[in-house]
Amino acid sequence: MRDTLLIALYAFAGAAATGLAGTGALRLIRRRSLTASLAVVAAVGVVAMLAGTLAVARAMFLSPHDLTVVTTVVAMAAVVSLATALLLGRWVVARSRELALAARSFGDGGDFAAPRGPTTAELDELSRELVATSARLAESRERERALETSRRELVAWISHDLRTPLAGLRAMAEALEDGVAADPDRYLRQMRTEVERLNDMVGDLFQLSRIHAGTLPLVPTRISLYDLVGDALAGADPLAREHGVRLVGDRIEPVPVEVDGKEMSRVLGNLLVNAIRRTPPDGTVAVAAERSPEGVVLSVTDGCGGIPEEDLPRVFDTGWRGTHARTPPAGAGLGLTIVRGIVEAHQGRATVRNIPGGCRFEVVLPAAAS
Repeated sequence: MRDTLLIALYAFAGAAATGLAGTGALRLIRRRSLTASLAVVAAVGVVAMLAGTLAVARAMFLSPHDLTVVTTVVAMAAVVSLATALLLGRWVVARSRELALAARSFGDGGDFAAPRGPTTAELDELSRELVATSARLAESRERERALETSRRELVAWISHDLRTPLAGLRAMAEALEDGVAADPDRYLRQMRTEVERLNDMVGDLFQLSRIHAGTLPLVPTRISLYDLVGDALAGADPLAREHGVRLVGDRIEPVPVEVDGKEMSRVLGNLLVNAIRRTPPDGTVAVAAERSPEGVVLSVTDGCGGIPEEDLPRVFDTGWRGTHARTPPAGAGLGLTIVRGIVEAHQGRATVRNIPGGCRFEVVLPAAAS
């Protein structure tokens, strides 16, 4: 038993010394190729065995012949181990270089294509992650292009919509100033209407800028959906009468929600105004509020005849109007964008889908805690 312990002690001492030396060597070449590191690891294993064997041989007074045999066997093992480590290292390095070359396509705005051929499990996992990252980058670039297009369209449309009322105001002001206005009171009423339109457009732009900057101030309070929808219906009733549209709100559950009452009133107002203006006379705009497994669902259903499927993803985009007409009733195209921004600020979401005869806008909000 004592001899066994001594052999183990001598073997451990020789192997430990070799291991410390190998650790130092790995630290010195840590920035070198993986091939060098693998060669060091293989050498450490063989030299550790040789050092332990020599230490035990000296302690146990083995014959020179036996010591030569052991040394020769270890030397052959060292040659094979180093050759295997070098081959493995060169193969891994080659696969790594192929992966690096494929990853450079990111910088050129291209898609990542994983290199063909067998690889290690780690490199294969890295390839899958790069493929997923490439897909996310492609989606991000597409969103950026869409946002840039929306910004350009918004600037062009707002410039057009501002120029029209400003030109009218200038003409009416000059007519009043020169005393050639046949009906000054009518001119003044029209000027006030145009000023209110301009004020609404500027207000929408300011609200949109706060939403995009993430600085929209919210003061959540506990409100019943019944009261929230009732106030919105009362506010939209004059416009509905003017357009000959019926407002229906017969499925309103008195569900409590934690929202900013002013901002959510604006959400419902924008949805109702949009629905009323796009519903033909004698049509119906229906409002509903009910619980769902996802929270609370507010919906506004109109009779617009539906939205083309290719336009559905753009409905909430900045400046989208669903028509090429640049007439004043079309507005600045910011109402639905503001709806989405306010709803998302409340940790909810806004969606739209077609139904027979029209479309249905839905706002999903988290339910208030009991």
